[in-house]
Amino acid sequence: METTLLDAALVEESAKKSGLVWVRGGEGPARALWHLWHDGALWLVGGPGEQPLDGLGLVDGGTATVTVRSKDKGARLVVWSARVSEPAPRGEEWTAAAEELRGKRLNAPDAAGLVERWAAECRLLRLTPEGPVT
Repeated sequence: METTLLDAALVEESAKKSGLVWVRGGEGPARALWHLWHDGALWLVGGPGEQPLDGLGLVDGGTATVTVRSKDKGARLVVWSARVSEPAPRGEEWTAAAEELRGKRLNAPDAAGLVERWAAECRLLRLTPEGPVT
């Protein structure tokens, strides 16, 4: 089933306004993660010194379920399926997303070298919406 324009708008707007989303990959329970909406997808960064992504089963080519809650009330707004991809570090897509994420990363102890640390030690994941939303 395809995503309608209304569904796509709901996913994008809710993800842009939410500080955290709940993500469930191929294994383990859903986990609250900070994120960024960029270029039609939800982006996550995780690894040493960042939020943990291990134990979620988020693999390149896999799927995930994303739940977005209201920033004000905490009620569930929308749940959607995503295709997970992990662009190569320092590639064009990766670099563009990393720069955007760097601007949203609060309290980074190494702000000047943050993107380089991510390239060497962390994972940047793109979760692209696919299918209907609930």
